Amino acid sequence: MPSASAVALIKSKLERYYDALHRQKQERDDRQAELDRQYPNNCIPEAILKHHHTKEADYLRFRRVRLSPNEDFRTVKVIGRGAFGIVKLVQKCDTGRVYAMKVMRKADMVAYQQAGHVRAERDLLVESQSPWVVQLYYSFQDADNLYLVMEFVPGGDLMGLLIKLDIFPEAMARFYAAQCIDAIESVHKLGFIHRDIKPDNILIDAEGNIRLTDFGLSTGFHPLHESVYNADSYQTLSIQESGELVHKRAYSAVGTPDYIAPEVFGKRGYGPECDWWSLGAIIYEMLVGYPPFHAKTPAETYVKIQNWRTTLRFPPEPRLSPQARHLIQRLLCDAPQRLGRHGADEIRHHPFFFGVDWKNLRDWHPKPFVPEIKSMTDCSHFPVDEIPQGPGPMDNHPNKVSTLERDYAFLGYTFKRFESISNHF
Repeated sequence: MPSASAVALIKSKLERYYDALHRQKQERDDRQAELDRQYPNNCIPEAILKHHHTKEADYLRFRRVRLSPNEDFRTVKVIGRGAFGIVKLVQKCDTGRVYAMKVMRKADMVAYQQAGHVRAERDLLVESQSPWVVQLYYSFQDADNLYLVMEFVPGGDLMGLLIKLDIFPEAMARFYAAQCIDAIESVHKLGFIHRDIKPDNILIDAEGNIRLTDFGLSTGFHPLHESVYNADSYQTLSIQESGELVHKRAYSAVGTPDYIAPEVFGKRGYGPECDWWSLGAIIYEMLVGYPPFHAKTPAETYVKIQNWRTTLRFPPEPRLSPQARHLIQRLLCDAPQRLGRHGADEIRHHPFFFGVDWKNLRDWHPKPFVPEIKSMTDCSHFPVDEIPQGPGPMDNHPNKVSTLERDYAFLGYTFKRFESISNHF
């Protein structure tokens, strides 16, 4: 007999699935109601009504079409490979449009308790409309794999630029730090924590602006976002003075060693301020040339992070400005004293960002780096020569995951972004 937590998880998944179906119907009803308001007394012009019905039919047809990774997409290159999946540059066969496709093996996601992380990543990408976050166009699955089809951001990542340049001038670091602040804030406004902010997950688009990616460790404080369901996984601690936001705490110890915040290791939980610690580590790395707590092993790095008061050091060269040093110290500190604890404006107002035009960050001129893109399938800014080009997302090792477990784990995973439906009135 299934445990109470397993039953609760299945119930939650089913509720979310049927909620999504209800929401889709409600959206169609709302579009019809909006049309009725524009043309009262049933006086909708025939051409307008026909256009409306055609678009709605197109939308329903669009939702019913089942995508196939092999029949609908052509693989150009494997551009990324991680512990639980691969990222491929693909081209859609019918339109020729280029995307980045993330492929994850379902059995591995369940066996290694990653199903909650996969759900959180998909949910965040569905909800986000931010220009600072990679856009999701499709999510779907087949018997074996999960697929996220996202926009292709061709300029590589910030880590590649750091490897190339070693150290950034302060003006260049200021540009990327400022854009990161807006990007991280956009994630927090959706009610999510990224939990893996690092240079590898900061992409550079064709115009030289950044895009956040890889939300595989993020959480939106929903039970479905937990790797193992536990009704006590999140606790409400307080309500902000505005009365609008309820603070919740996460407890999973996840992240990348060089950029993980010290409170993540504790038992009291942590909130979105852990992402601002990661930003502080990145600013240090941009200006100094290496992460602030780097060590030979992850275990040694964790010890240095937990003892940050004595291990945070600034080398004599390169010499940082007082403003840069102070900003880093206000980010790499205990969570209650950390800038950003009460919102991103705390960081924006720091003297290091004096003169930044926050309303026009994406129009910053001149950009410190604008990638040269030779074609829409140009992936030269990614280390493709160093990445194995094999077909599978992971080693095809067996594991004991039933078909039923896989089906329940990813119920309601499918998503399609029908871009024109929102613009047809």
